[in-house]
Amino acid sequence: MNCPSCGAPLSLEGDQESLTCDYCKSIYLPDPDDEGVRLLGEAEGASCPICAIPLMHATLGRQRIRTCTHCRGMLIPMGNFLALIEELKAGHTGHGVPHAPERKELDRRISCPQCHQLMDNHYYGGPGNVVIDDCSRCFLNWLDHGELMRIVEAPDRTYGEEFGDSRTTYRDR
Repeated sequence: MNCPSCGAPLSLEGDQESLTCDYCKSIYLPDPDDEGVRLLGEAEGASCPICAIPLMHATLGRQRIRTCTHCRGMLIPMGNFLALIEELKAGHTGHGVPHAPERKELDRRISCPQCHQLMDNHYYGGPGNVVIDDCSRCFLNWLDHGELMRIVEAPDRTYGEEFGDSRTTYRDR
């Protein structure tokens, strides 16, 4: 990626959310896509487990992720996963009704983009009704396009309390 000001190469420094021009020292913050993902540049040695094309370094919220520009899947470090969900939920107003995942999603086997071992897939334990793939060796989660937003848009356990709903639930009896 080149600097929009002078045309020199842009570089990605550490865990920054932006790119820096090595020549004119301009800072470039790419525009987000419809889900808020900002592409920062190609990740070395990591390919999409679905499309087999190089993953891109990106940011979502203030968290660094890697993403595929073709299928739009996301590779998210486990240590950043819950913080990312909380950050996105805080800025999201609507609640969707997530549909149940198809059982066949549990049959898929993909390799970790980092260590190339098979990832585990399972139902995500939080809201959203999604099946995620994870690599416990590399501490990475893979989410297909739209799955993160299904988690973010799903109502959480305090949904009724937010609106002053004081009705007793079956669990409370």
